[in-house]
Amino acid sequence: MTKSMLKNGTVGLALAAGLAVGLTAAALPTPALAAASAKAAGATLNLSQGRGQIIRLSRPMSDLFVADDKVADVQVRSSTVLYVFGKGPGVTTISATDKAGRVVYSANVQVGNNFDRLGTMLKLAMPEAQITATPMNGLILLTGTVTSPDDIEEAGQLVTSFVGSNVQIVNRIKTTVPMQVNLQVKVAEVNREFVKSVGVNLLTRDRSSGFLFGIGQGNAGTIKTITTDNDPSGIPKGGTAYAFNNAVGATTLGLAGHALGMDILSTIDLAENDGLAHTLAEPNLTALSGETASFLAGGEIPIPVPQYQGTTTIEYKQYGVSLAFTPTVLADGRISMRVRPEVSTLTDSTVNINGYTIPGFNTRRAETTVELGSGQSFMIGGLLNNTNTGSLDKAPFLGDLPIIGALFRSQSFKRQETELVIIVTPYLVKPINATAVKLPTDGYKAATDIQRFIGGKTFEGTSGAQRPVPTQGPVVPSAPTITGSAADPGSKDQKGKKSAPVAPGFALN
Repeated sequence: MTKSMLKNGTVGLALAAGLAVGLTAAALPTPALAAASAKAAGATLNLSQGRGQIIRLSRPMSDLFVADDKVADVQVRSSTVLYVFGKGPGVTTISATDKAGRVVYSANVQVGNNFDRLGTMLKLAMPEAQITATPMNGLILLTGTVTSPDDIEEAGQLVTSFVGSNVQIVNRIKTTVPMQVNLQVKVAEVNREFVKSVGVNLLTRDRSSGFLFGIGQGNAGTIKTITTDNDPSGIPKGGTAYAFNNAVGATTLGLAGHALGMDILSTIDLAENDGLAHTLAEPNLTALSGETASFLAGGEIPIPVPQYQGTTTIEYKQYGVSLAFTPTVLADGRISMRVRPEVSTLTDSTVNINGYTIPGFNTRRAETTVELGSGQSFMIGGLLNNTNTGSLDKAPFLGDLPIIGALFRSQSFKRQETELVIIVTPYLVKPINATAVKLPTDGYKAATDIQRFIGGKTFEGTSGAQRPVPTQGPVVPSAPTITGSAADPGSKDQKGKKSAPVAPGFALN
């Protein structure tokens, strides 16, 4: 056997089959060896530092090449058996050829700390996970699937502790079922409005001097003289008729008659309005990590949009309770999400554009990005608004006179209070069995004609009863035979019994 050392550290061995057989095992190093068959060209051999492996070749070799003997050492046991040992961390190449120059064995040898026992450690620490650790170019690539995001982080920490912190770990492990986030949003709004008004209306008429003179404040009503017989009011001709004006939504106190040579009509309008509007919406959405989900409970209203050269297009504006959010499940199980709730209602204020009447909107909207754990809640928007408005209507000069000035003044007062609270709670969820879902309509049955006409029932059924659910039909090993246009009505089994014809789809319990 001949052996030569090249300047670049490579080792070339010219081997004769007869001489190689004469080597004894006493010259072998002491580290433990593991036997393996020769692999195809381009295979990867992972070894731990200080450990070795036996390679059995498929046919005799003639020459052996080692790229870096500082990483791996190779000793020849025979023309078909090699002993490969890991000496230092790194990557090198081993190639063996026969006398004709054909490649018998070729492999990339990767040497590191505990590389050969890495898979065994992961299987023992995480038996339910399917993780593959692949050393390459001085790093370890982790691939496979686990059941939760916590296992991804745990696998990376275990590998780092096992091979040492000087080896870079690239973690590409995925969860078996994509994590889904259920978002519960509570939108609570209370709107209270209080309005009070006191209006004084006065109307007088004087005809004593031959011409008509009067004073009016507000809209008290009318005073007229009956000029015809058989007037619908029943007042004889020449009499005076007084008509009060009752304000809508107000209580009117009136006084009418003839005094001081004048016809006097006076009213006092008293109005007080106390209203309370309460809105509570609880939209509930579920989305995969990284995907966007949206929700709308309301409607859409067409909005005309003027365009070039007098044309008009229609766009639709949404209103009601809407919600959009994009969750991202982090490695530690926390949730980072962007959420945008909105509550909008139509108002009485309008705008006219090209003959179209467009209503206004009252909108409550919030948009933010937060990070929190499953089941934790936060308030992303709160509004407490208190508005007081007072107004005074009066006649100039007369309304400022003492005592009698009150007859020429009207006052109104308005107070509006609005409070809005939005609370968001995300949950990490998994799908459940369909039989575990209970609906309000479970157990409902429509009444028959006899039950409706005789028993007076509009429905029947037992609350909470199990509803029919789809179940998979019997599995048939072969499809039914179709002859002409009619399917095979059935076939016989091994015992001679005729089986039912095969039907696609699902059967109901």
